[in-house]
Amino acid sequence: MSAESTENALSDEIIDDQDEASTDTDDNPKGSAASRLEEEGDVAADYLEELLDIADIDGDIDIEVRNGRTYISIVTEDETDSLDSLVGEDGEVLEALQELTRLSVLSATENRSRLVLDINGYRQERAGHLQKIAEDAAAKVKETGEAVALEPMSAYERKIVHDAVADLGLVSESEGEGAGRHIVVSAD
Repeated sequence: MSAESTENALSDEIIDDQDEASTDTDDNPKGSAASRLEEEGDVAADYLEELLDIADIDGDIDIEVRNGRTYISIVTEDETDSLDSLVGEDGEVLEALQELTRLSVLSATENRSRLVLDINGYRQERAGHLQKIAEDAAAKVKETGEAVALEPMSAYERKIVHDAVADLGLVSESEGEGAGRHIVVSAD
């Protein structure tokens, strides 16, 4: 049995144990929520594994549940850019894959998912870049007293910037709609 098969079997046992525990006590919603998130992770990992197989791309899938969300990472030890095509320019392909994965989870579980997909650490690298964007905008607002409008970004990226701006003691609001939704940073 491969390490991945063993991990999946152990994960299935954990989910089964949590399902039994949550049915034993109806007042334990936390156990059922954890079980639901683990199920999301398993469904998403199966979907992504099949996609990687079809595309003949090597990659390892890691599942982590934290802060009420399922985080799926696809990583590779290979230094070639085989996974870069799954990220795309400015993460566009990654965002599309994340949405398709969420739809797969919805189809299998009948529950909407807020899972986050990362490929080769793109989101972590992007978070550092977004932190810098927030710091630069905050510095400009403090220097000029004028509000600063940022480029449009995804909801996930806006959340990172909102948190960074708040940590810097300023205010941020999302404005616009659809693909044009962006953040405006101000002093009040």
